Parts: sequence; structure tokens; C-alpha cells
Amino acid sequence: MLDHVLAHPRTCRTIAPTVALVAAMALGTGAAAETEPITAEPLIERHSFAGEVSVQLTQTLDGLSRHEAAMDDASSLAVMEFTIQPGAIFAWHTHPGIVLVSLAQGELDFIFAEDCAARRLTPGTAIVDPGNEMHTARNPGDVPTIVIATFLGAPAEGGLTLPVAADTAAALDERCGIETPGEHAHPEGG
Repeated sequence: MLDHVLAHPRTCRTIAPTVALVAAMALGTGAAAETEPITAEPLIERHSFAGEVSVQLTQTLDGLSRHEAAMDDASSLAVMEFTIQPGAIFAWHTHPGIVLVSLAQGELDFIFAEDCAARRLTPGTAIVDPGNEMHTARNPGDVPTIVIATFLGAPAEGGLTLPVAADTAAALDERCGIETPGEHAHPEGG
């Protein structure tokens, strides 16, 4: 459902109550009426750069092989602000392009499926999400986390977040020792 919001940023406010209910049920929080686990607010809807833009980014993180992200056509972008409530976690996903993730408030554990390590981001830190690597992220703290995500190579239409298949997500949950929301989510107590 959050993917639908990202696919159509103008509908973010209209379907937010449904997103909250689905996310709360998936997270087992039961707090849909109180606070939405994750909200997405478009800061810059899909825009295009003047002329052609290509990017090449590399990032080396402890414990991972060097991530290289290259896009021949990164000429469009979108910028989203995510507010992630304490304990909330994203479903496993990828992106159609590169995402620059900056932390404005709180804490964020960014988890690549490659090694399942939780890389803690704090305010003023950022990480390159190469887009094609399966990952999730969660708020491990006691206060809401605010993330600013700049999507490079944003498609003209469609989702900015691409969920992984339910069986793959369930296998990643088991391997990484976490529980992400979605159809594969484990029943309470299970």
C-alpha cells in the first residue's frame, strides 16, 4: 500500500488512513487510529533536470563489497520525506533508480539483504541506496525518525519503491532475524 502512495504522491494525504491501518496490522501495533507507522510526504514531485544527466556513485561500507551504482539516465528526480514511528519497519524492497538517504531526525537502521547488518544512521548522516540491492530500514529509537530521500532516475510513472516477492521477503526475514510487514508477515506469536 505504501508503494501505491509512492507511485502517486498526490494521493499521499487521501489514502494515509488506509496506509496506517494496513501498516499497523502488518506491524502488529494495533495503533492505526493513534499514529501512522510510516508516512510519506512528497517534497518535490517528479521533476526533470535540464539536459541529460548521468551519475556514477560508489560506496564502501564495513562488511560489504563495494557498491557501485551507475545510471545513464538520471535526468528525473523526486524527493520524499518519510516519518517513521518508533519500532516501524519498511517491507523489503528495491528501487528503479538510485536513492540518496539523509537522516534529519532520530535514528535509522538501514539493512541490506546482502549481510543483514543494521547500519545505524543518526542526524546529519547519509547513505547511498544503489536501488537494485534488496533492503529494509527501521526506526530503533524512542522518537520519530525523519528521513529525506532523493530518488535519482525516478520513473515518469509507477512506484518509487518496488516490493520484493513475498517468499523472498519471508526468507530474508528468517535469515536476518527480523519481521517486516507484508503478506508474508508472521502471525502474532508465530
